[in-house]
Amino acid sequence: MQWIMLIIAGFFEVGFAACLGKAKDANGNTYYMWFAGFLLCLAISMYLLVQATKVLPIGTAYAVWTGIGAVGSVLIGILFFKEPADFWRLFFVITLIGSIVGLKYVSAH
Repeated sequence: MQWIMLIIAGFFEVGFAACLGKAKDANGNTYYMWFAGFLLCLAISMYLLVQATKVLPIGTAYAVWTGIGAVGSVLIGILFFKEPADFWRLFFVITLIGSIVGLKYVSAH
């Protein structure tokens, strides 16, 4: 159950990064809506991370959480913010995914 919470927390980390990306280009009420989305995603992500670390080792949980956030943020950047998708970026995203999966399998929990 803690692994599921941790994965969901990572997705909410992607959500708050995406909201930040949208907020920086917004103004007026739209800015405040994206900022509110950022705060909501941040709060949910942190809550779920704390719950997951009650059972999972903090080092593993934090590495997986940030890894999911990093991979997701890069993919959101490529898909929605027109960031480059060159070979080396994708290569290192794939190696990061491999590292996340590896941490899951070598974890005692």
